[in-house]
Amino acid sequence: MNRPKSLFLTDSNLGAATDLYQLTMAAGLHKYGMDDWATFELWVRGMPEKRSFFVAAGLEQALHYILNLGFSKESVDYIKGLPVFSNVEGAFFKYLEGFKFSGDIFAAPEGSVFFGDEPVLRVSAPLIECQVMETYLLSTLGFQSLIASKAARVALAAQGKSVIDFGTRRAHGAQAGVLAARAGYIGGCAGTSNVLAGCELGLPVMGTMAHSWVMAVGDEEEAFKKFDNVFPDDSVLLIDTYDTINGARLAAKINEKLKGVRLDSGDLVKLSKETRAILDNEGLMNAKIVVSGDLNEHKIKHLLDEGAPVDVFGVGTEMVVSKDCPSLGCVYKLVEQVVDGQTIPKIKLSRDKSTYPFKKQIYRVVNSKGKFVGDVIGLANERFDPNDANFQSQFSNAMDISKQAGGQSGLKIKTLLEPVIAGGKICVDLPGISDIQQTARENIAALPEFCKKLDNNKPYTVAKSNTLEREKEKAVENLTRVSKK
Repeated sequence: MNRPKSLFLTDSNLGAATDLYQLTMAAGLHKYGMDDWATFELWVRGMPEKRSFFVAAGLEQALHYILNLGFSKESVDYIKGLPVFSNVEGAFFKYLEGFKFSGDIFAAPEGSVFFGDEPVLRVSAPLIECQVMETYLLSTLGFQSLIASKAARVALAAQGKSVIDFGTRRAHGAQAGVLAARAGYIGGCAGTSNVLAGCELGLPVMGTMAHSWVMAVGDEEEAFKKFDNVFPDDSVLLIDTYDTINGARLAAKINEKLKGVRLDSGDLVKLSKETRAILDNEGLMNAKIVVSGDLNEHKIKHLLDEGAPVDVFGVGTEMVVSKDCPSLGCVYKLVEQVVDGQTIPKIKLSRDKSTYPFKKQIYRVVNSKGKFVGDVIGLANERFDPNDANFQSQFSNAMDISKQAGGQSGLKIKTLLEPVIAGGKICVDLPGISDIQQTARENIAALPEFCKKLDNNKPYTVAKSNTLEREKEKAVENLTRVSKK
């Protein structure tokens, strides 16, 4: 009898967690000895409509993957048995059995804000090593950055009120629920309902009760009493199973130390105001009102704009799947290759999808008040003086923003990409999850104010350096010349 499988990833099957074409390309590269040192970069192509920034997340899981990436005998046997590999020489499968990453990784720290077209991860290694990991890196960094970015918008809308991730039940699988809880916390959530995320990742775990508890007990008042008897110091009672206002009255008489009540349906503005009055009339001024029910950043803003006395927002579906923007256009492209000791630029020229060559760095201009002014994407070894007239002339749009955010004097340059793996080994102390959340909080606070508006259509300045533009022009000219031969 076949036993069910969880299909969760383990360290023993990481090598197989990729698309088939990564392995077929790897086999071709291996056959022809094309394993030159190369560099790939990962970025998000453009910005989604009405999104002003992204929050980088998922790097820790990406690094775990890279450091543990290999192929078990079972996975190699499976790959070898696929019809497409029937003519591939045995040396390739021996190579897979000994596969281990030996290169270098630069990345933007988790919690950093970034923008469209900015490379947030750079991989330099033998070409096959770079190629095999594309699928996993795009999935891991793209998904968590997507959810962290959505959570940041929700947290901004909440205006300092607590947001709890309630989304696991609507996530695209149990593993996605855990990773979404992590990303949501980075983006600004106070905690999650996901117990495994608390157990494995150290996230604060929070929750209330379900309608089924009230229905199972039968009598609403008795249901409240029994729940409070079990959790006398931590009762948050769900009051909308039958009649919300009657539920509020019943809850208000259960315990003078009642922690709070939750509303999950109806006119949340009206009901929260009436509930607050009932609680306060019973002396329960410290009891919190939690609201949930298909919330998103716009609904939260509406509630607060209408004066709803809400203390905590439980946000599920809309955040955990980023319903309004369910995917990011993440790409991972070859930007340079070392052939016979010479570094060759690599570009793609497809319409609307062209790329820039060589290793790059994100140079962030920060004013004297610590506010972000604008970013420059340049070659990895470029040097800029943001207070120099030539720099300010080249990036005039960024400097215009600077005037609004504190003036042009005292500008500084901050580089985002930092080394995290060198020679196949970790070379940085990874921050804890609360430190990552703090990084995100500080980065978001440093954004220009227009970036924090939910319906902002004004882009943050991201410019290409003159040197980078010239290198692309030269690469295009070389490709054009070669193609005409």
